[in-house]
Amino acid sequence: MSLPNFTNDIFSFLDEQDLPNDIEAAIILGSGLGGFVDQIKHPNVIPYEDIPGMPVSSVQGHAGELIIGKINERSVIAFSGRFHHYEGFSFEETATPVYIANYLAADKLIISNAAGAINTSFSVGDLMVIESIIRNNLAISPLGHQKHRYQHHQWVPKVRKIAAELGLVTQLGNYMYVTGPNYETKAEIRSFRKMGADAVGMSTATELFEAARLNLKSTAISLITNMSTGVTGEKLDHEEVKAAADARKDDFAKLVKALIEKL
Repeated sequence: MSLPNFTNDIFSFLDEQDLPNDIEAAIILGSGLGGFVDQIKHPNVIPYEDIPGMPVSSVQGHAGELIIGKINERSVIAFSGRFHHYEGFSFEETATPVYIANYLAADKLIISNAAGAINTSFSVGDLMVIESIIRNNLAISPLGHQKHRYQHHQWVPKVRKIAAELGLVTQLGNYMYVTGPNYETKAEIRSFRKMGADAVGMSTATELFEAARLNLKSTAISLITNMSTGVTGEKLDHEEVKAAADARKDDFAKLVKALIEKL
């Protein structure tokens, strides 16, 4: 499978590091969820800015670090900070963690994000397992690659079963990808709901599509951190995202640990 040229420098740098050759999982941490890195034992922390060719996060709540270490004696890599198209990155650049996970032969990719609820039966703090993506006809995948199936939904039942075994209730839903960075209007949210969207966010979609192209087992979980515009009368702000993430950080960590072991 072809990878973009800018990754060559990244891979050359990683080849010079003392990295494990049996990586069980790669984890992409969304807004407010970077605290999960505290679960990683014996961490080797590499700032993105120290990696040649690596994009650097500019969004609040994204530390911008690659962490390599152990969780329950299993080797993992975690990306504390991701890249968004609205920051000026190409769609290929937003998928950089996926390319690294593939290059390091990770067995699975666990993607997380903070999302706004469109489904009125959802509540702030819910964990939603993403079943499918709505792109609104946006060309979110890098151009020039052979067509491939969007296939990560095949692991959704197992993810929800693992969560249920932990006593965690999860929602199942469709993730509406928007480019951002502004929040959506009331009219847009009403339209997205009619299209079948349950939650909306500004990341994850390209990561999942590129993981599918590379045949990398993947799953994605949205933490519902706010109700979308017009669902309630309240104003949206980043502090709400952080508060929701803090409230569910233990359950999120418990679920990710189980997925590392059992997915």
